[in-house]
Amino acid sequence: MPRFTPRRSAGSRSAVTEIGAAELIRGVELFAERLRERKAELTDLDSKIGDADHGINMDRGFTAVAAKLPELSEADLGTIGKAVGMTLISTVGGASGPLYGTFFLRLGTALGDRRTVSGQEFGAALRAGLEGVKQRGRAEPDDKTMVDAMAPAVDAYDSRIGEADPADALRAAAAAAAEGRDRVTPLVARKGRASYLGERSAHHADPGATSTTILFESLRDAIAGA
Repeated sequence: MPRFTPRRSAGSRSAVTEIGAAELIRGVELFAERLRERKAELTDLDSKIGDADHGINMDRGFTAVAAKLPELSEADLGTIGKAVGMTLISTVGGASGPLYGTFFLRLGTALGDRRTVSGQEFGAALRAGLEGVKQRGRAEPDDKTMVDAMAPAVDAYDSRIGEADPADALRAAAAAAAEGRDRVTPLVARKGRASYLGERSAHHADPGATSTTILFESLRDAIAGA
């Protein structure tokens, strides 16, 4: 798949003004590549407080997604998001398939039939994805789940997008995701399989928050053209 060229404002070498289908596809493609590279790490994290399958399941699901991406090169943003979501739900076991699937389905629904959106519109779609994950997983911040990386990432994006371009907003989002992941590492898990361990879940990084951080880093690098 050829690399995209980010849309930039006239006279600017750095400001990305819109997010399009090519950028979203590249972000998903990067996420799939990085999940493959970090499969063992994610599985090891999950072995400490979960079912020891997060890296395996995520790699399986996004390998299937990556195989579909060439078919989506001419699709609108909504079709891309929904295709990613449905593929994940149908191929990924455990909690991660339904949760990531819901994120991308809600993202796609919010983006609709457009080929490009503004930074603010993309932020609204990220917010819709986050709310879908919270509803599906019945999780809130400090439960020690993927929400603890996703919620601060979306909040940081929204805070920046009014005065920055989408690339800068996604840089802030990725940094906030990592901070959220690290902030809840010492906590006792309150949701998911990890919650069954009680105090033994403390001081272990949450695999879902870790993979969510990788997601926002991938979107950042795709939009910034890294």
